[in-house]
Amino acid sequence: MKSIANKNILGIRPYVPGKPIEEVQRELGIDAVIKLASNENPYGPSANVLKAIAKAAKNVNRYPDGNCFYLRRALAKRLGVAEGELIFGNGSDEIILLALRAFAQAGDEVILAQPSFLMYEIAAKISGAKPNFVPLKNFCYDLTAMKAAVNSKTKMIFIGNPDNPAGTYVSQSQLEHFLKGLRKNILVFIDEAYFEFVHKPDYPDSIALLKTHKNIIVIRTFSKMYGLAGLRVGYGIAHQEIVDILNRIREPFNVNSLAQAAALACLRDKDYYRQIARKIEKERQFLYQSFKKMGVEFTETVTNFLLVEVGQNGTEVARKLLSRGVIVRDMSFWGLNNFIRVTIGTHQENQKFIHALRGIV
Repeated sequence: MKSIANKNILGIRPYVPGKPIEEVQRELGIDAVIKLASNENPYGPSANVLKAIAKAAKNVNRYPDGNCFYLRRALAKRLGVAEGELIFGNGSDEIILLALRAFAQAGDEVILAQPSFLMYEIAAKISGAKPNFVPLKNFCYDLTAMKAAVNSKTKMIFIGNPDNPAGTYVSQSQLEHFLKGLRKNILVFIDEAYFEFVHKPDYPDSIALLKTHKNIIVIRTFSKMYGLAGLRVGYGIAHQEIVDILNRIREPFNVNSLAQAAALACLRDKDYYRQIARKIEKERQFLYQSFKKMGVEFTETVTNFLLVEVGQNGTEVARKLLSRGVIVRDMSFWGLNNFIRVTIGTHQENQKFIHALRGIV
């Protein structure tokens, strides 16, 4: 069937997600397994969110609201944007796919950092566009080099802020300088999936930048901080003209009713998620100190995950950790052969990970 398949698809390496706990339990025959591979919230959603899901479950025989009316209204109020400036997706990944499908095609180029979130490259290739890779500089975005890479074929530029897998961020002044003088017909896609974890005074106010730059899309998600990875709900903020174009190709019921109810409840439970942010910060410092004691190199992060240089083959280290019931991300797929990426878990999970890593490195 390859002879009739879309040639753009055949050149794509499939995205390989982190193994679920249940799969590892089945394969290895062990019960005590922790997952620190997919940057999930280890504490889960609040009790109020779970109640909202249970209530919404009574009506799953009905199609969801295709316009996400109540979630849209609440989020627009929270962000201070017009309701028409929001688009919702089955996770923020879907909005990446929609944007490239709508604004890029064969012959166009898309500028990406390398390494970066794999879905940028995959979505670009699906659209037929050519990825133009710009290496990270000291594990940070090299915006000067990315701007220098712009040419007549450039259609979109992706900026993960904070970035995955490095966990670093672009500052307000850096982003403003980058946008200054950039062609207005280049779409700048700012992925802020982890922005709730960032507590830096110079982190950009991307929503404010939308007022003066109509060629920006900002995406965020309820999968990370809010603990709704299993329900898949993300959103984008952009000028209404861009949103209107994306809605032309968006599936009508792409965000399910449970996800909508849960996301709405998340917005109402600020105190619970502030507590989680404090826990993540505390555990981040615990991991920093543990790595330093072991002499293990790592990249300081503003997210809920760390990029760790293990000083040997990262694939082998990830395999050994797996045999000890600890799932981490092998970074060889990103070309980082001596690295693993680890999600910041609960204190008990982090202790187990450090104990297992100490026995390996």
